[in-house]
Amino acid sequence: MAITVPDNFGYVAGVVLGSWLVYGVSYPELYASAENCPNAEHRKAFNCVQRGHQNSLENQPIFLALLLSAGLKHPITAAVAGAVYLVGRVMYMQGYSTGDPDKRMRGSILYAGLFTLVGIVGKWGVQALMAAVAK
Repeated sequence: MAITVPDNFGYVAGVVLGSWLVYGVSYPELYASAENCPNAEHRKAFNCVQRGHQNSLENQPIFLALLLSAGLKHPITAAVAGAVYLVGRVMYMQGYSTGDPDKRMRGSILYAGLFTLVGIVGKWGVQALMAAVAK
């Protein structure tokens, strides 16, 4: 079975490149402690930003794999879903960086993009399985 790259796949590649702009946080010490940051308010704010950054990096590989896979079948839908995910990631970080972890939920829209990608890839997988069974 050959995989062909659709003409509109460039949109997906553009979102992949754009995803690296979202995660531009420098690497300080991993977490602030009472020892290296005596101010509890500053420590909490720093740790919230750091945890948000870490969460974004933890989820980037699956996002990129889903985006690239979904883009092979439905490039425009995948690119839009990927852009929605990235907007949600920015909103997530903006909320989390306030120092109130509950405000990260402002970025929940990212799940609309992520689950759209999961749906595309899942549907494609089921179709491939059904085609194989039918043979």
